[in-house]
Amino acid sequence: MKIIAVEGPSYAGKSTAIEHLRSRGIERRAFVSDCYVRQIAHRDDIPPARTESAAAQLAAFEKFMAIENTRVRAALASAKPVAVLDRSVDTLLAHAHALDALYGYDIHDQLRDRLQELPFLRPDHTLYLDVPAEALNLRRKLVGHAATESDYFLHDPAFLTHARNYFVSRARPPVSREVIVLRADTDPADVAHAVESLVTFWAR
Repeated sequence: MKIIAVEGPSYAGKSTAIEHLRSRGIERRAFVSDCYVRQIAHRDDIPPARTESAAAQLAAFEKFMAIENTRVRAALASAKPVAVLDRSVDTLLAHAHALDALYGYDIHDQLRDRLQELPFLRPDHTLYLDVPAEALNLRRKLVGHAATESDYFLHDPAFLTHARNYFVSRARPPVSREVIVLRADTDPADVAHAVESLVTFWAR
């Protein structure tokens, strides 16, 4: 099975691109999985983006890896030759890398070691949607979230820089075998079409 992941910060256009792929019939030949948080039934059960301790972040990782285990089993059961993921385990490692840099949690290496004991889907190709912080904030405002999430941690400039560096500067080796960076601060429809072109090429 060839694994293709779509990565990037919150509001980068990942879910829009995945929905576009679905509308184009990608699921006839590919297993498609939504983002981790979309697979948690109750919003209050989603671990906070900014955890208060290293222990809390480790617990969050284990929660998301339980979802990853379910995703692995579903992907294999689908018997389809391709899987398209809205985020992958590299999301979890990038988040840990950023928290290590900001708060000194020192958990990134622990999580990489833990991965060796757990089933997960290792992407063959990752497409990172690269969007500047100001464009992300504007998108969040346009959908009406700015007023209630003015302290939205996932758009904190320092967090964004460190998480982006994991993919773009290769601050730590991603799990994915290949990471391609796509500038995504353009029209979301154009981004979705660009994602479709690359996914179609990789899925051949």
